[in-house]
Amino acid sequence: MRIHIGTDHAGLEFSTQLQHHLAEQGHEVVDHGPIEYDPLDDYPAFCIRAAQAVVRDQADGVEALGVVFGGSGNGEQIAANKVLGVRAALVWNMATAELAREHNDANVIAIGARQHTFDEAASFIDRFIATPFSGEERHARRIAQLAAYEQDGILLPDPREGQRQPDVLDASDSFDPEAG
Repeated sequence: MRIHIGTDHAGLEFSTQLQHHLAEQGHEVVDHGPIEYDPLDDYPAFCIRAAQAVVRDQADGVEALGVVFGGSGNGEQIAANKVLGVRAALVWNMATAELAREHNDANVIAIGARQHTFDEAASFIDRFIATPFSGEERHARRIAQLAAYEQDGILLPDPREGQRQPDVLDASDSFDPEAG
């Protein structure tokens, strides 16, 4: 499988280790990150390029996934999700790595390189790569809704549309969970 990776300075050392780890497992690794350490570089372009490459490869029939990482993984996930066709998931344990693929058919994983040891993060990435999408109808339906929104902004009908007032509480409202 082709694995596209993207990071900034916060993940540069991690990136080098990861490239070797993935190559040893037989994956083709494409690095979209920095060439040298620069503490002032910015992650968006690196992560967006990795995400674009995943979408391009998948459109061409190439089996590909992406891994983006930085200090927390949050900004990297946001950047990757700006690319049409990307479903990037922030992963912090084995369960989220597996569910990202199994339920969400995520094609990019985001990890906080400063939040985990290399071995922990590599195990999340390995699990993500190894887990197939379940294909269950409910998950496929939800992914199709996201894709439709990306394409033309269409959402399912709002169940509150036509009501006189939105369902909003303000400071003067009281909430009694026992009242039903």
